Amino acid sequence: MSEHSGNTAAFRDSISTVDKSGKRVWLYPRKPQGRYTNARTGVSLFLLTLFFTGPFLRIGGEPVLLLNVIERKFIIFGKVFWPQDFYLFVIASLIMMVFIVVFTVIYGRIFCGWVCPQTIFMEGVFRKIEYWIEGDYKKQQALDKAPWSGAKIGKKVFKHSVFYGIAFLVSNTFLAYMIGSEAILDLIKSSPFEHPETFGSLVLFAGVFYGVFARFREQVCTTVCPYGRLQGVLMDRNSVLVAYDYKRGEPRMKFRKNEDRENAGKGSCIDCSLCVDVCPTGIDIRNGTQMECISCTACIDACDFVMKRTGQPTGLIRHDSEEGIANRQPFRFTKRMMSYSAVLVVLVFVLGVLIITRTDVQTSILRTPGMMYQIQENGYVSNLYNYKVINKSSQDMPLYFMPLNFEGEIRMVGGNDVSLEKHGLASGSMFVLLDQQQITEPKTRLEIGVFSDGKMVEKVKTTFMAPVN
Repeated sequence: MSEHSGNTAAFRDSISTVDKSGKRVWLYPRKPQGRYTNARTGVSLFLLTLFFTGPFLRIGGEPVLLLNVIERKFIIFGKVFWPQDFYLFVIASLIMMVFIVVFTVIYGRIFCGWVCPQTIFMEGVFRKIEYWIEGDYKKQQALDKAPWSGAKIGKKVFKHSVFYGIAFLVSNTFLAYMIGSEAILDLIKSSPFEHPETFGSLVLFAGVFYGVFARFREQVCTTVCPYGRLQGVLMDRNSVLVAYDYKRGEPRMKFRKNEDRENAGKGSCIDCSLCVDVCPTGIDIRNGTQMECISCTACIDACDFVMKRTGQPTGLIRHDSEEGIANRQPFRFTKRMMSYSAVLVVLVFVLGVLIITRTDVQTSILRTPGMMYQIQENGYVSNLYNYKVINKSSQDMPLYFMPLNFEGEIRMVGGNDVSLEKHGLASGSMFVLLDQQQITEPKTRLEIGVFSDGKMVEKVKTTFMAPVN
């Protein structure tokens, strides 16, 4: 991307939040207003509502989301997943990565500006609280420069207390996603001294969360997060992003009332710097696409406001591609975009098929290690097997085993069928007996059906060892 209006490329040699001496530049973004800001606020409210209510929502009696790492039990949209379903997690992770890549290639960093948790909490929660307590950017600057007084201490203590309170609430919500809403409510009702380790972990996590949004802020996006640098590899001149129309805006000059800027040889930009004032990462979008830009659209709202006030068409800063601005070309779906999209569609299809064909019961039947076959007095040969059954459903299931591709007998050690509780695991041993006269190979492939209430819920394959006549 090129620079405009004669600006040098010096801004590309450092990030916007660090001065020449290497010290951090604390940002005071102006409070944005406009249609995009209102839309982002709506999206933030929706996602925040889902986040805080998620542990208490149920689908078929199960949580919408539970990530119990300790018990290795995961529930997503009411469906129970176990470590044996790890392959589904791998595919879902691939889909997420490809999804982000596709959106970056086509629409730039729309993920960062609209649905990234860092932006949701920073701009949708903590920044709004800061505006409410300390005022807009000018008042915040004045308050920080003012000498310490009772009023200043009161505002600062109140703001950071609210910040930490929200951070502690968030840490409890994260814990609820790990142990369940019932367990977190029990912890809240009990004394912290009854579970000091858990309480200490909550306090520590809340402290880290508070530090990120009270002090670290945009440094997460510009310094820590690799996605900002990754976009430079993924995006090209056809990617749609928040862009400044330098063809229309340059040369930028101050505004004079009732002037004809086009005949005067002036561009639409009046050099008010409002787009810079509202930027949460402190960049000047007029310099072109930069690593720090998170596509939050605050500069679009600010510029549209100025354009309306000066009687000019809006859209000087808008969603467009570099190719579209440079050559006035409409957006087109390139082969690169189609390739990424095709990969995404295939992965989603594969994941969908695997989830649909996933059974509620997962069974493994393996010959007991170190045990040889046994020849019975009645001419039958027996093999001892160990079985393990996992119930992934939300209902108790009585199970029994039946031969499918062979005529023989299955005897459970203990003589009872398997009683499997919901989300439970059962294991045990059983004998499989075959008539030696029917055995033609030393290793016979067997298929055993797992039945519940007269219906086969899974088919398991194993091998049977026996001497050949």
